[in-house]
Amino acid sequence: MSHKLTWVTWSCAILALIAPALALEHSTGRDGINAQRLHHSPYNLIGRKIAIGQVEIGRPGKFGLDKVVPSYSNLNLGGVFYRDDHAKSNVHVDNHAAMVASVMVSQDKSLPGVAPGARLYASAVGNLQGDGQVQECLASQYIAEQNGGDLRAINFSFGESLSQDSREDAKLDGNALLTQCIDWSSRVHDVLYVIAGNQGRGGIPIPTDHYNGITTAYTTRRDGQFIKVDFANLSSHPEGSGSRLIQQEINVGPRRAVSLVAPGSNISLYGLDGQVYQVSGTSFAAPHITASVALLQEFGDRQLFTSQPNWSLDSRRHEVMKVVLLNSANKIEGILGMTRTIFGKNNQTWLESDAYFHETVSLDIEMGTGHLDVFRAYQQFSAGQWSYQDPIPTQGWDYNQVEINSHQDYILEKPLQQGSFISITLAWDRLVELNDTND
Repeated sequence: MSHKLTWVTWSCAILALIAPALALEHSTGRDGINAQRLHHSPYNLIGRKIAIGQVEIGRPGKFGLDKVVPSYSNLNLGGVFYRDDHAKSNVHVDNHAAMVASVMVSQDKSLPGVAPGARLYASAVGNLQGDGQVQECLASQYIAEQNGGDLRAINFSFGESLSQDSREDAKLDGNALLTQCIDWSSRVHDVLYVIAGNQGRGGIPIPTDHYNGITTAYTTRRDGQFIKVDFANLSSHPEGSGSRLIQQEINVGPRRAVSLVAPGSNISLYGLDGQVYQVSGTSFAAPHITASVALLQEFGDRQLFTSQPNWSLDSRRHEVMKVVLLNSANKIEGILGMTRTIFGKNNQTWLESDAYFHETVSLDIEMGTGHLDVFRAYQQFSAGQWSYQDPIPTQGWDYNQVEINSHQDYILEKPLQQGSFISITLAWDRLVELNDTND
């Protein structure tokens, strides 16, 4: 049995001040993305020596630079900036940005982040009147170049409104300046962008129509587990009285916006005042994904350092990270080792979606490929790289290329049984070039 593939793997609202409920512990644990399992022996993965980024209107506060930051702040920050320059003390410090950063790199013992050992580089673009995509692109490029140009993922928990886009009759067609910038930077800087999806209000859809990264919706807990897409998400067909707003948030044509879901409902995080708040939104789902990249990349670099077989620098490619995260997502409990069933807003499952019934539809409109499970991603990533030149095992990944108007066969070591499932994810980059006229 053969498969024609190129790059492949197989296998914002603050709600209330509360007492610590440790919901971040739930979202990063077995009930959420299962990252805590990787924090402990025998894996011991916390994102050491891995750099990730954050771009927002504001920035997290840094102890020693900003007076508004509590002395016990435990964010692992590699650097904070204003657009493409160093940040000034106490300027553009923002509560939302601080809480998003906490999801990723908090080293607090009560509310640790997904990757407490990773270094976070954050830039504020500032409050802009009208179209701010130029400044947002500049900040993104500057962050991508930090840590000697070795940044593995960048988090976007904000966006631009179509109403402020300078194009006439602006649409989510992938051609906004910021959207093109994200796809250009993904390729040029080899970084995975994780974009927070909009939430049904027609507000900040740009750059959710990008091609080369991951756009997320968010889940809420049912029976203790994050298994249901929250009703507030972007992900629905444009019908009814709110169709005009929703249509502004849906990509032009058949291309789906949401590619992966992650926990984002009632997450407990520290604010700048040192109090614990419950927050909800895709703003807090996206950093769960971004920081998961740091855990996987720490393992990948460990493999490179010890010269493991079936391993190469291709493991750092953003396309590989994208397909590993998408391919390992939970959809239906018990199939291919998945640990839970994920439900859409109307309680439909993957087996009831058009993505399951129609071979030309690859993503469910509400849940994308399913729910983030970083431990399953680790299992598929750790299986190693396998070339089409030899029969491939049941798990693994490859970064390769195929000539135009040609194909490449991958031959499975063991034939599939009739009626069984296989999960294969293919990713490639949209080619966007930068015409830089003013350096």
